[in-house]
Amino acid sequence: MSLISIMEGVSAFFNTFGSAVFVPVMVFIIAVILGVNARKAFFAALNAGIGLTGFAWLINSFIPIIVPAVENFVTSTGIDLPVLDIGWQATSIIAYATRAGMFFLGFGLLFQVLLFLVKWTNVFIPGDLWNNYSYMFWGSLIFAVTDDMWLAMATMFVMVLYNCIFIEMNAKRWSTYYGYANTTVPALHIAPSTPFAVVGNWALNKMGAYKIRWSPDALRKRMGFLGEPTVLGLILGFLLGILGNIRNLGALEAWGRIFTIAISTAAVMAVFPRVANIFASAFHPIAEAARKRTNINHSDDIYIGINDATGYGEPATLMSGILLIPILLALAVILPGNRTLPLVDLIAIPFIIQPIVAASNGNIFKTLILSSIWFALGLYVATAVAPVFTEVYAEFAAEPLAPGVLVTAGMIANKPIAGGLLFFPSLNLGWLGIGILLVIYFPLYFLFKKNKTKIVDFMESQAALDVIE
Repeated sequence: MSLISIMEGVSAFFNTFGSAVFVPVMVFIIAVILGVNARKAFFAALNAGIGLTGFAWLINSFIPIIVPAVENFVTSTGIDLPVLDIGWQATSIIAYATRAGMFFLGFGLLFQVLLFLVKWTNVFIPGDLWNNYSYMFWGSLIFAVTDDMWLAMATMFVMVLYNCIFIEMNAKRWSTYYGYANTTVPALHIAPSTPFAVVGNWALNKMGAYKIRWSPDALRKRMGFLGEPTVLGLILGFLLGILGNIRNLGALEAWGRIFTIAISTAAVMAVFPRVANIFASAFHPIAEAARKRTNINHSDDIYIGINDATGYGEPATLMSGILLIPILLALAVILPGNRTLPLVDLIAIPFIIQPIVAASNGNIFKTLILSSIWFALGLYVATAVAPVFTEVYAEFAAEPLAPGVLVTAGMIANKPIAGGLLFFPSLNLGWLGIGILLVIYFPLYFLFKKNKTKIVDFMESQAALDVIE
């Protein structure tokens, strides 16, 4: 049996069982290792599986209702840009179609486990195995263009090393804000926005933006029942439905779609916290055991990487994500030099902005400003990546692309750090680029480790400015 066949078997195994099975198994194993009794460990694992399944049901039911409205909105505005966003699914096709992607699925997993075991990082990254496709995507592009397997693998491993810094920087703030003890989101398409979120939140606080309190709690306190997350969800869903059916408001069917979107958004706001409570309970025994162990050993808390779906429906995150849809479309039109039209992945915005939401402690006003800047930079990266993306995607797409069409994935290929600062040096400079990235990485890593406590405390103090007095 060849190595690639083994890797394909590993891929089939993980795709068959999925995170709702794999994560509970890892939760059980880690809980037992930390000294949690078998009964508590079992129910912790079970609640993790129940929670992840509940998140999947909610999001998979919500997205198909919203996507047609977003597509209709784009069509009705008449926006015409040559690079079309065909969604994150396109990146997963590329990631799993190349030998480089398959190799990373096995060796990248071992590398991530090793980093945790030797305490290079205190986050068990493989807790979110599925989102490894984000590394595999960038490495697969390198391999498809250069035909150099070792360069592709080196690129992905370097991305893992850099991402360890971002994941650790975000871990406590994300865990605290979203309410999942000793967990964080390690995905490469999410965690690297953390330094930008930290610096941006500090800059906005310096300008007094924390005084504009648009957090869900502040809105509830100020607006009464209109500030309740379910009511705000109803209003935002209604407005999105109007935008998505703006040309058909005289038709009864359009109003049926509008009210369906409104009620569906309110439903997510109402049901998501209940599922989140079940999921959060899975990590309480682990958090307690981990704190006891770290107090004895005087070491960092242990965090488990979990799927980004766990934060999608949090009120400030979902509200910000919906409000950012028209904002991002407007940016795509007015930014000089941008050629990318965000489309399919617009509904994925709540996945991507979680470090920014957490850093600002749920302040929607600051989240909208910082996310707009981050996505504006990302549009240029997506535009620059589009020719390579299209060339590689065309090789593996089930249906051929029309001549002259350029495609991208709006929320994966638009990464200023993973794409702009880590991918292009490897693509354009080859091994010299890898060398430069490593020369920069090691001083950066040790500087971060030396000052980690100060950085984390700084993030908490800045987030505390947004707490309602």
